[in-house]
Amino acid sequence: MTDVRNSPEIVRFGPFELDGAAGELRKDGSKIRLQEQPLQVLQVLLEQAGRVVPREELQRRIWPADTFVDFDHGINNAIKRLREALGDTSETPRYVETLPRRGYRFIETLSAATKPGVEEMRSIAVLPFLNLSSDPENEFFCDGTTEEIISALAQIKKLHVVARTSAFAFKGKHVDLRSVGQQLNVRTILEGSIRRSGDRLRITAQLVNAADGYHLWSEKYDREVKDVFVVQEEIANSIAQRLEVSLDSDRQLFRAGTASLEAFKFYTRGRALFFQRGVRLLSAVECFEKAVALDNKYALAWSGLADGLNSSAFYGLIKPGVSLPRAKEAAQQAIELNPSLGEAHTSLALSHLFHDWDRASAERQFLRSLELQPQNLLARVWYGMYCLQWAAGRFEEGLAQAREAVNMDPLSAWFRGMLGVTYLPIDPEKSVETALETLRIDPESFLGRWVQMTGLNALGRYSEAAEIGELSIRMFGRPLWFMASLARSYARLGRSDDSRALYMELCWRAKREYVAPVFFGLAAFAADERDEGFRQLQKAHEIGDPAVIGLRYWPDHVEMREDSRLQEILRSRVWT
Repeated sequence: MTDVRNSPEIVRFGPFELDGAAGELRKDGSKIRLQEQPLQVLQVLLEQAGRVVPREELQRRIWPADTFVDFDHGINNAIKRLREALGDTSETPRYVETLPRRGYRFIETLSAATKPGVEEMRSIAVLPFLNLSSDPENEFFCDGTTEEIISALAQIKKLHVVARTSAFAFKGKHVDLRSVGQQLNVRTILEGSIRRSGDRLRITAQLVNAADGYHLWSEKYDREVKDVFVVQEEIANSIAQRLEVSLDSDRQLFRAGTASLEAFKFYTRGRALFFQRGVRLLSAVECFEKAVALDNKYALAWSGLADGLNSSAFYGLIKPGVSLPRAKEAAQQAIELNPSLGEAHTSLALSHLFHDWDRASAERQFLRSLELQPQNLLARVWYGMYCLQWAAGRFEEGLAQAREAVNMDPLSAWFRGMLGVTYLPIDPEKSVETALETLRIDPESFLGRWVQMTGLNALGRYSEAAEIGELSIRMFGRPLWFMASLARSYARLGRSDDSRALYMELCWRAKREYVAPVFFGLAAFAADERDEGFRQLQKAHEIGDPAVIGLRYWPDHVEMREDSRLQEILRSRVWT
């Protein structure tokens, strides 16, 4: 159970202060009578000021499992008493905001006098560096420099660094840094610019206190283009020193990994395309291939190539027999070049899952990746999927990993979409809600649309699901994921002709291109070609299609799971 007396510092906001040592809430120096549980709720909210604290977390920390109380009544009463003490209201909150069905958030800015030391300064957002050159091609210098500084700072375990996507949400916008600090829940912000003229660079960088806009540090670098990686390292080390965060003595903070600017450019482009998913994965693979061709010692690029190939197989874009062996070779090459690279261990973990079907080795690699790089969000999301799909339904662990990724990169449509995927087997309604949040961030999110459609199917809202499916196949060029799900939606609506038309289209395409058998089988089953459907699923098993794992839990396959033939296919999958 949370005890405010465990926290010695005084936290101030508005006219109030919470004295953790005394376990007291005071207003203008006068003690306010407040019961223990409302006081504990306040402390938890203050610990995560600006972030949503789920009701489940409050229950776990304040109402332990062996406490026999009506939790809903208890939390509602505690919030009511807390608001009364603060003079707050639920309709127009100043301090405690209610987010229906989600939790609560403390929204008032904490006073600068709150600082117990440098600990509160140990959070940072690195905004995209501005391109001050006339050539738009130099954007890659700016974006790449930003990403490398983010990656370098993320190696520091005691520093919270906002991930790339959330930081890049402000690219090209005139923003108030105080607002950015509140949205991303950080104390400091790094911003800068790059001007290139011929072989010369001028890079400026400044570290700003998000609360008041005060400049904590600034520097200007006039260097040659070839020295860009040196400058990135100098900036990262200067930030670490200014924020007084200790570095692990046995680890290198900066790891550009290449001296080739062209290889760096292709790697940066490849990662941007990789997180857009869908058919853009193939373009990402091409970029990574160019990067390793330019520098075959570039471990990050080998890891990117492995991720692109693994994901292309999972999305049904490349035959598993072609892409998965290459992906494993690339992952092993990345680790051989840099054994301490967290991304490389994530890549190898996926190869153990997709290529080897080796759960134990995959989990070891995921855990090693997170040990080396706790802020490796790709590792967290895929480890969450491992817990959900591969590890006998460790649903809560999977959700925890996906939630943590969203907390660390709140403006990323892909990570929020993956949270929606994690909800699909256990809470389809929450999955649809998360999909809508994803689409508010990026209306063209491939994953967001698929999660929305699949969640609606799971809820039996087939007409709505069909509308989303029809929109999506127009948006994304008739991808297999949507066509198969849409065939099922039509079948459940009694639109058998429309369902069969989609199946026949896949039959036609299969004569001219690779059509992943998992999706082909779902469409066949929906068109009442059940024998063909299971023949395709057996083929998927035989060729090692990693999407076979979805047959165990994904809602679209619920009718197929009632047939003993699917259970036989799942049992025949060799696990180690």
